[in-house]
Amino acid sequence: MNILTPEERQKLLEDIQLQNTLGKETLGTSIRRLRLEMTGLDQETFAAMCKISTRALYQLESDKGNPTLNTLNGILRLFGMKMTLGSIRSAPIIPTETRTITKKRGTRPASKIRQNG
Repeated sequence: MNILTPEERQKLLEDIQLQNTLGKETLGTSIRRLRLEMTGLDQETFAAMCKISTRALYQLESDKGNPTLNTLNGILRLFGMKMTLGSIRSAPIIPTETRTITKKRGTRPASKIRQNG
Protein backbone atom coordinates (compact mmCIF):
# COMPACT_ATOMS: atom_id res chain seq x y z
CA MET A 1 0.00 0.00 0.00
CA ASN A 2 1.37 3.43 -0.93
CA ILE A 3 1.75 5.88 1.94
CA LEU A 4 0.78 9.38 0.85
CA THR A 5 0.37 12.50 2.93
CA PRO A 6 -3.12 14.02 2.82
CA GLU A 7 -1.75 16.80 0.61
CA GLU A 8 -0.12 14.35 -1.82
CA ARG A 9 -3.31 12.28 -1.92
CA GLN A 10 -5.44 15.34 -2.69
CA LYS A 11 -3.05 16.55 -5.37
CA LEU A 12 -3.00 13.13 -7.02
CA LEU A 13 -6.80 12.84 -6.95
CA GLU A 14 -7.13 16.30 -8.50
CA ASP A 15 -4.63 15.42 -11.23
CA ILE A 16 -6.41 12.17 -12.08
CA GLN A 17 -9.78 13.94 -12.20
CA LEU A 18 -8.39 16.78 -14.32
CA GLN A 19 -6.69 14.48 -16.84
CA ASN A 20 -9.92 12.50 -17.18
CA THR A 21 -12.11 15.59 -17.47
CA LEU A 22 -9.87 17.08 -20.15
CA GLY A 23 -10.07 13.83 -22.11
CA LYS A 24 -6.35 13.16 -21.77
CA GLU A 25 -7.02 9.90 -19.92
CA THR A 26 -9.76 7.34 -20.36
CA LEU A 27 -11.86 6.11 -17.45
CA GLY A 28 -9.89 2.87 -17.46
CA THR A 29 -6.57 4.69 -17.30
CA SER A 30 -7.85 6.86 -14.45
CA ILE A 31 -8.97 3.81 -12.49
CA ARG A 32 -5.64 2.11 -13.14
CA ARG A 33 -3.82 5.22 -11.85
CA LEU A 34 -6.01 5.24 -8.75
CA ARG A 35 -5.16 1.60 -8.11
CA LEU A 36 -1.42 1.89 -8.74
CA GLU A 37 -0.56 5.39 -7.59
CA MET A 38 -2.94 5.65 -4.64
CA THR A 39 -2.84 2.10 -3.31
CA GLY A 40 0.06 0.32 -5.01
CA LEU A 41 -2.06 -2.85 -5.07
CA ASP A 42 -2.00 -5.54 -7.73
CA GLN A 43 -5.16 -6.20 -9.75
CA GLU A 44 -6.12 -9.34 -7.83
CA THR A 45 -5.98 -7.69 -4.41
CA PHE A 46 -7.67 -4.50 -5.58
CA ALA A 47 -10.43 -6.43 -7.38
CA ALA A 48 -11.15 -8.36 -4.18
CA MET A 49 -11.37 -5.07 -2.24
CA CYS A 50 -13.86 -3.76 -4.83
CA LYS A 51 -15.82 -7.04 -4.81
CA ILE A 52 -15.35 -7.59 -8.54
CA SER A 53 -13.45 -10.22 -10.48
CA THR A 54 -9.87 -9.69 -11.57
CA ARG A 55 -11.03 -10.14 -15.15
CA ALA A 56 -13.66 -7.39 -14.75
CA LEU A 57 -11.02 -5.04 -13.35
CA TYR A 58 -8.60 -5.89 -16.16
CA GLN A 59 -11.28 -5.19 -18.78
CA LEU A 60 -12.25 -1.94 -17.08
CA GLU A 61 -8.65 -0.70 -16.86
CA SER A 62 -8.01 -1.59 -20.50
CA ASP A 63 -11.26 0.13 -21.61
CA LYS A 64 -12.69 -3.14 -22.90
CA GLY A 65 -15.32 -3.67 -20.25
CA ASN A 66 -18.84 -2.36 -19.99
CA PRO A 67 -19.21 -1.82 -16.24
CA THR A 68 -22.42 -0.83 -14.53
CA LEU A 69 -22.69 2.43 -12.64
CA ASN A 70 -22.80 0.45 -9.40
CA THR A 71 -19.50 -1.25 -10.27
CA LEU A 72 -17.83 2.07 -11.05
CA ASN A 73 -19.17 3.68 -7.90
CA GLY A 74 -18.01 0.67 -5.88
CA ILE A 75 -14.47 1.31 -7.08
CA LEU A 76 -14.55 5.09 -6.88
CA ARG A 77 -16.16 5.10 -3.42
CA LEU A 78 -12.85 3.78 -2.03
CA PHE A 79 -11.31 7.10 -3.06
CA GLY A 80 -14.15 9.35 -1.89
CA MET A 81 -15.50 9.82 -5.42
CA LYS A 82 -18.48 8.73 -7.49
CA MET A 83 -19.66 8.95 -11.07
CA THR A 84 -21.57 12.14 -11.82
CA LEU A 85 -22.79 14.07 -14.79
CA GLY A 86 -20.22 16.43 -16.13
CA SER A 87 -19.64 18.67 -19.07
CA ILE A 88 -17.27 17.83 -21.89
CA ARG A 89 -16.99 21.50 -22.76
CA SER A 90 -13.60 23.11 -22.33
CA ALA A 91 -15.12 26.19 -20.68
CA PRO A 92 -17.51 26.15 -17.72
CA ILE A 93 -21.18 26.73 -18.37
CA ILE A 94 -22.23 30.18 -17.18
CA PRO A 95 -25.91 30.66 -16.28
CA THR A 96 -27.71 32.97 -18.71
CA GLU A 97 -28.60 35.61 -16.14
CA THR A 98 -24.92 36.21 -15.29
CA ARG A 99 -23.66 36.30 -18.89
CA THR A 100 -23.07 39.64 -20.51
CA ILE A 101 -23.68 39.86 -24.20
CA THR A 102 -21.39 42.25 -25.95
CA LYS A 103 -21.82 43.53 -29.47
CA LYS A 104 -18.77 43.42 -31.65
CA ARG A 105 -17.71 46.78 -32.99
CA GLY A 106 -18.70 47.41 -36.55
CA THR A 107 -21.45 44.80 -36.70
CA ARG A 108 -24.84 45.69 -38.02
CA PRO A 109 -28.16 44.48 -36.73
CA ALA A 110 -29.90 41.90 -38.89
CA SER A 111 -31.59 43.63 -41.79
CA LYS A 112 -35.16 43.00 -42.86
CA ILE A 113 -35.82 41.19 -46.08
CA ARG A 114 -36.93 43.66 -48.73
CA GLN A 115 -40.06 42.84 -50.60
CA ASN A 116 -40.37 43.93 -54.23
CA GLY A 117 -43.61 45.29 -55.25
